[in-house]
Formats: sequence, structure tokens, C-alpha cells
Amino acid sequence: MNEEFKCQEMIEVVTNYLESALPPNEQERFERHLSYCAGCSTYVDQMRETITQTGKVPREESLPPALREQIVAQFRTWKRG
Repeated sequence: MNEEFKCQEMIEVVTNYLESALPPNEQERFERHLSYCAGCSTYVDQMRETITQTGKVPREESLPPALREQIVAQFRTWKRG
């Protein structure tokens, strides 16, 4: 199968890509899509940064209540594209 990835498919397999778990031909298709799709390229970069930062966020119990509420409020207002 040599057809191009669509953006929705990219979102569905991004975790496998970042974990190097895609078969070689799928990885090649994924990277080809990233080479011309700025939106998906940005999304992958954001996912990488999220993974990097996740290891640095303190556990919920150690967050000050005001900060916890601020984070929760951000998630409540976040809209899927």
C-alpha cells in the first residue's frame, strides 16, 4: 500500500511513530506526509514536547490548588479542531 497518509490517519498513529513502532513502509509514508504538511509537522512537534514536559510535571497532589485549577480550566476551554 503506497497511498499517502491523510491528516486524520496521522493523528491516529502518531504515538506509534514517536515510539518507532510503525513498520518501515508506514514510517516512510508518515515522514513523507510530514515533509509537506505543516499542520501535521507542528502536531508531531507538539506531541514530542508534551512527552518531554510530562516527565517534568509534578504529581497532582503536589500542585498548589490555584495552579491545578488553572490547568483544569485550560483543558475545559480546549476545543478539538
